[in-house]
This record gives sequence, C-alpha cells and structure tokens, in this order.
Amino acid sequence: MKTDLQRASLYPSMRNNLQRVGLTPVGLISLILLGLIPIFVTDNAIVRLMISAMMYGVFAMAFDFTSGFINITNFGFSAFWGIGAYTSAILSTKLGMSPWIGLFCGFITAGIAGFLLGLLTIRLGGIFASCMTWFVALALFAVATNWVSLTDGSKGLGVDPLIDATTYTGIFYTLFIILIAVYIALMVITKSNIGTAFRAIGQDVEAAQAAGIDPSKYKIINFTLSCAIGGLVGAFYAHFSGIILPKLFQTSNTVEIMALAYIGGRGKIWGSLLCAIVLIPVMDYMKGLMEFRIILYGLLMIMIMIYYPKGIAGFIESLKYKFGKKVI
Repeated sequence: MKTDLQRASLYPSMRNNLQRVGLTPVGLISLILLGLIPIFVTDNAIVRLMISAMMYGVFAMAFDFTSGFINITNFGFSAFWGIGAYTSAILSTKLGMSPWIGLFCGFITAGIAGFLLGLLTIRLGGIFASCMTWFVALALFAVATNWVSLTDGSKGLGVDPLIDATTYTGIFYTLFIILIAVYIALMVITKSNIGTAFRAIGQDVEAAQAAGIDPSKYKIINFTLSCAIGGLVGAFYAHFSGIILPKLFQTSNTVEIMALAYIGGRGKIWGSLLCAIVLIPVMDYMKGLMEFRIILYGLLMIMIMIYYPKGIAGFIESLKYKFGKKVI
C-alpha cells in the first residue's frame, strides 16, 4: 500500500504530466465527460450536434494557432476546409478510394496548399497576407461552382459515409480522437521553443528577427500546420454531412470560426475549443434566429473586446488568480 508521503508526491507528478500536454485535472475531467456523451445520450440529434460542436472546436483551435500566435488572421480559412472536403470527396466518389485514406489526403492536400500560399504571401504580413487568403477562398468558390464535371457544381457532390451505421457513435469517437490529437499536438508545440518563437513573432517581428528568429520560416510552419488541420477536419466534414457544396468556401464560414477563436480568447488554444463546445449548441437552440447568426457572433465579439478582451479563457484564468488555484 502507498504511504501518505507517496500519495502526496503522486498528485504533483500527475499534474505536471498533464500540464506537459496542455491539460489540468479539470480539463481532463471535462474531456472525459465529453467522451461519455454517446454512452449516456441515446438521442442521435444531440450526438450529431456535439459532433458539429467538436468539429468547429478543432477549426477554431487551428485558426487561433495562427491568429493568436503569429498575429495573422486567415480570412481564407474556409478555403482549406473546402480543399480537404473536396479532396476526400472526389477521391472517394470518383475514384472509389477509402474515406479513411481520404482523411489523410485532405490533411496533406490542404497542408501543401497552405505551404505554397504561405511561400507566396506570408512575407507580406498583416492585412496583405490576410486578404490574399480571402481572395484564394473566393477563387476556389468559383472553381467549385463552375467545374461541374469534377465537383457537380451548385447541386452538390454526394459523399460516402466514413462509417456506415445507424448511430453516430463511431463518427463521434473518430472525431473525438482527432480532437484530442490536435489539441495535444498544438499545446505541445506552443509550449516548446517553436511556440516561443511564434509568440515572439506575433508580438514584435523586428525584435524576434534581431534575436535570431527567422520570421518567414516560423510563419510558414505555423500557417501550413493550421491549414492542414483545417483540411483534415474538412475531409471529416465531407463524409459526416454526406454532401458538400461550393458554399464551403464562403467567407461566412471563416467569420464563424474566427468569432469562436476570438470569443474563446486569442492565443489560448483551449479557450477556442471550450467556446465552440458551449456556443455551437446554444446557437443551434436559437434556430429561429439563424439568419442573424453572423450578426449574433459579431455582437458577442464586440462585447468580448470591450468588456473582456482576453475572452472566455481570460475570464477563467482570472478566477484562477482570484481563488489561488488553477481552475482549468
């Protein structure tokens, strides 16, 4: 049996191990509770809603990885969501490839697109790089709409399911694994020397360069990984929804993801995830106001920027200092 001294030393060790992957005891318990939803909830509609929430959570984390760390707002993020979705859908529907391979191909294709776009635009920095990604999304929207032989145009491209089942349990846990993997990967990176370089670039590019950091190199690494994650979840979305349309490339999708990241708290990966898990079900509950969805997000962003610029994550961290312990 463990002595009291052994037990006392066990808890700090456990906390330290969790912190290495960006978790605290409360965060770990929250993830466990999230993972138990399909076991205790039998309503497929609720499980599907939580799948959507997790999906937007991963999108928001990937968006915040760029916006919150290297200070580049990717207004064309929906382009990489769409690239991943159409890559996996076309490979599955037109070539008969396994949807599981399609997920990997969506990840790689979006990553390559992000890398090439980064090489061309990331050196511009600021609003110029942001606008260029937006123009790419608009161009891809036009391509997806007009290249009917490949994408089936505006009528939509039907996509095979990832898992052929009557419930969403398998789909839920597939995305849950992706969510945990992405979260841990991003948290480990942001806590490493690479993450320190990202923060330095985001705060002051010239100072970072004077310290021996190559801004272009680290910006491209960051941007490529963010786009690849967008493509991976985009590919998952294609098989989850069963049909994809050119509207995937529309700016409104990027605005919603950006709002989740900003409301969650810039530069706080877990804040984006938490915001999506909470806010997406709330927005779904207010279906009657969905034509005002973007306006609601805009109002929430304005309120956050005025009253709590650090977002939900900042508010929770303020509780940590108030009560003298880590809340999350």
